[in-house]
Amino acid sequence: MKVKTILVSQPEPKVENSPYFELQNKLKVKIDFRPFIHVEGVPAKEVRAQKIDLNNYTAIILTSRNSVDHFFRVAEEMRYKVPEDLKYFCQSEAVAFYLQRYVVYRKRKIYVGQKDFVDMSSLIKKYKDEKFLLPSSDQLNADVPQTLDGLKVDWTQGTFYRTVMSDLTDLKDVYYDILAFFSPTGIKSLFKNFPNFQQNNTRIAVFGSTTQKEALEHGLRVDIMAPSPGTPSMTGALEKYIAEANKGK
Repeated sequence: MKVKTILVSQPEPKVENSPYFELQNKLKVKIDFRPFIHVEGVPAKEVRAQKIDLNNYTAIILTSRNSVDHFFRVAEEMRYKVPEDLKYFCQSEAVAFYLQRYVVYRKRKIYVGQKDFVDMSSLIKKYKDEKFLLPSSDQLNADVPQTLDGLKVDWTQGTFYRTVMSDLTDLKDVYYDILAFFSPTGIKSLFKNFPNFQQNNTRIAVFGSTTQKEALEHGLRVDIMAPSPGTPSMTGALEKYIAEANKGK
């Protein structure tokens, strides 16, 4: 069946050269964006209830831009003056670059990983006497505590923000040829909003094995999978599928 419309369960990209816009123009399909989940900050009062005193930590582990935003938000709400000698361990260059919104980069001790959390092991190991704080969401990837426990460092996880399912009820009568998902929570959000959702001819695209698992557990048929050999990105997987589906139609 021909593909004409796609709903991507993420916010619309803010850059003009997004591969989604290139895909839209190249294959003449309509792509809409709608976040199925969003992030809400945990108030400082709730962070304190987790027995977290920011004065007790000498190093902060930052895994995403959300963790950066919400660490500094909570610090401000707690009237905590962030010391200049605080160490920052950033999971990727993108996170480290984003940190510049809050600190003067050249004056701070910032250590940057490659991409995955486990890549930070050698960096953290060098500073194993620090007291680490991990500001994170309520949904922490299993490899994070495993890695930190394995390094035998003094670390504490604090829930500084939560992943919340968005209200999508206005989409009730809207049909798309493809729905693209990037997290298990996105799948859960679909069924929370539409408990009687029937897939029928809708193609489901998923990114990552955990998202695929959640889709299958909800009885969905997964038609497009990324990453996969030859298609490491969601846009690449979509392009390959649509080019085949729309061939000669």
